[in-house]
Amino acid sequence: MRNTARWAAAFGLTAVAVCGPLTGAAVAAPDVAPASLYAPSALVLTTGHGGDAATAAPERAVTLSCAPGASGTHPAAAEACAELRGVGGDLDALKAREDVWCNKLYDPVTITVQGVWQGRRVSYERTFGNSCERDATGGSLFAF
Repeated sequence: MRNTARWAAAFGLTAVAVCGPLTGAAVAAPDVAPASLYAPSALVLTTGHGGDAATAAPERAVTLSCAPGASGTHPAAAEACAELRGVGGDLDALKAREDVWCNKLYDPVTITVQGVWQGRRVSYERTFGNSCERDATGGSLFAF
């Protein structure tokens, strides 16, 4: 019974939040110009030691926004945005640099990227064998 009441309350609050209060009068949407000429691009990147995002406690997290200009708490925002643009926002297309040699010591590091890239939702997770492999692959994007 308690669960049913909680679900009903949650559903009611969600309906009010999404649809607005039911007052019986139709409300016309105001003519609002888009906030920007650019598609939204705002990401949160995390890194932590562990085999996957579920077991790796985030050690660092940064924000990155690339439109209209590079900004956020990422220490190399402009370079990171350029790197993302270079692969069209496809994080799976990032390849390891061939001029970097990493040891084979297994100390897994997991990167997550959540947010929006040019109006498209992004949810990315990748585990590297160690931080050297992460840095060789992510370049400035994962250097935070």
